[in-house]
Amino acid sequence: MSTQSFMKQRLDASTWPIAVGDIIALLAFLLAGTLQHSTITEIQMNPEIYLFAAGPFILGWLIAAPLIGAYSPGGGSAANSSIPLAIRSWVPAAIIGLVVRVVAVPERGFAPVFAGIMLVGGAVVLSVWRYLYFQLR
Repeated sequence: MSTQSFMKQRLDASTWPIAVGDIIALLAFLLAGTLQHSTITEIQMNPEIYLFAAGPFILGWLIAAPLIGAYSPGGGSAANSSIPLAIRSWVPAAIIGLVVRVVAVPERGFAPVFAGIMLVGGAVVLSVWRYLYFQLR
């Protein structure tokens, strides 16, 4: 039996470039979604628009990704292990984000179509980013 702590088994310092890229990819995806409903001028004048759109999902990612193992030693070794870990991490991260969003911004409510877009879109964005990372390194 391993004497390493649970989090030490889930976090590998060498995966930091993947972690930074994951956050950037998610922020870009969330900005693209926000721009479907607001203009860049509106976001510049009222940055809370983007904060309330992206914040819950980034929070969900920061909670779920380390727990699921998105940055574990296997998560940084190859695309065929890294991409499935990202997808398995994104599903609970998106669910956390959806719950936080409904609680933080209740007037937005819950739309199943939005949930589907978040689940699928986030998984695709993370998968593409990680695929490119392993192709270019």
